[in-house]
Amino acid sequence: MPTIAAIDIGSNSCRLKIAKVVTHQLKTLAEDREVTRLGASVFDAGLISPEAMASTLRALKRFQRAVQAHGVDQIRVVATSAMRDARNGDAFKAWVKAETGWNMEVISGLEEGRLIHLGVTSGEPGAGGRVLLLDLGGGSCEITLSEHKRIKETVSLPLGAVRLTEQFLSTDPAPADGLAQMRQLIARELRRAHRRIQPGRVPLVIATSGTAAALSEACASKPASQRSGKQAKALAGDQVPAKAVRKLAGKLAKMTLPEREAVPGIGPRRAEIIVAGAQVFAELMESFGLRGFRYSPLGLRDGILAQMLAAQDLRAQVHREFEHERWVSVLATARRYGVDPRQAEPVRAHALQLYRELKPLHQLPPEYEAWLAAAAVLRDTGKFINHQGHHRHTQYIVSSSEIYGYTQLQRTVVSAIARYLGKSRPQPGDRALRNIPTEEHKNVHCAVVLLRLAEALNQDRASDVLRVAVKLYPKRVYLELQPGRTGAELELWSLRRECGYFREVFGRELFVTLK
Repeated sequence: MPTIAAIDIGSNSCRLKIAKVVTHQLKTLAEDREVTRLGASVFDAGLISPEAMASTLRALKRFQRAVQAHGVDQIRVVATSAMRDARNGDAFKAWVKAETGWNMEVISGLEEGRLIHLGVTSGEPGAGGRVLLLDLGGGSCEITLSEHKRIKETVSLPLGAVRLTEQFLSTDPAPADGLAQMRQLIARELRRAHRRIQPGRVPLVIATSGTAAALSEACASKPASQRSGKQAKALAGDQVPAKAVRKLAGKLAKMTLPEREAVPGIGPRRAEIIVAGAQVFAELMESFGLRGFRYSPLGLRDGILAQMLAAQDLRAQVHREFEHERWVSVLATARRYGVDPRQAEPVRAHALQLYRELKPLHQLPPEYEAWLAAAAVLRDTGKFINHQGHHRHTQYIVSSSEIYGYTQLQRTVVSAIARYLGKSRPQPGDRALRNIPTEEHKNVHCAVVLLRLAEALNQDRASDVLRVAVKLYPKRVYLELQPGRTGAELELWSLRRECGYFREVFGRELFVTLK
């Protein structure tokens, strides 16, 4: 059974989780965490400091030793708010790549919220109904409304504990004017969130991340030293009352750093940023009319692992949920840019038929089946900007859009497949291929050919959908068309125009005939 690992490079801390796939489920093998404060200088100066880079890299090298010790087969390294904002983020990515060999992936706030949602709903009891998820990190706060494990709405706000501390709490204890300005910002951002999320009465509020854990323990009736092992384990399922959070937030704001360090559950590193974190939670409880929250130890890294499981284990329950959510997001993106998915369906169906029946020829990895389908549906989104040169606009829209379940690299591949449906062909150095690894270029070429053939099969949208039979021989490929009510002359001509490009990519002759 494969062993997989996820690393979450946050603005405050780095986290590692290693799991083994056992009977289509994840069994945790190891976890690690280190506070590195990667975002400490980013939210003030816009740059990651050399000290924060070095500290984070030391943590990653320690994680690497654990990954090697457990014989991990696949790893995904994700970075969040600090890397999104840092002007020198690319330099740090290059350093991490040089020292560890890992490709650091910087995800958007909305993708962060989606992955947190996936991690919590996949493993948290009772998270299958109507749930409000709160994740307060170092640089941002993600708020997600979920129903039956489906995201209804999600927002990402710049209300991270490290970010707010750097901006407003320059002295200790917290200055009164800084606290007032910080509360104004929090209230303003939460009003913005209300325009997107109106949870009403939700039966369950789940909070994740270190701030939620610290508040949960600090508000508990017994300090950690006085709880039994079972009581400590059950803490994650306790309800933390909103009243207790507001009371604690007020107390923490008046304390010095040593006094905050002495509060049960907070500790030395968390004490530096807990004032801002507690204020955000207190305002959240008040603004949304929440009675409290339940802390969950699950989070972003669990969502990463769940998605990795979904991608490689076709029999896992999470795979079906993931594929459904991803496809719904593709359709929503198409509609947002004026594309009717029903009109795109014949092209998608023919593209998938060609993908499946020409597998021995193109030998594309399995994930290209979904990417090809997405490109077929999204290929005309560029017309939303301008019909002239719309393929170039499509490439920009798809690569820049938030499509749940697709990483930035995957969106870039999908956008490149949809880009070359006009007169142009993929060329080395093209903008569409610039951010795609060179070893993937051949696969993109193959997928482009399949989509061009599928589009050629659907030239006359007013006619009924043509049927095509595919015959694959060692030196040639035959496409036999069954004419529709209005014939197939235009499709026949369009397909024959693609024969030269087909031969160039696949090294075989393509013959198109009518039945």
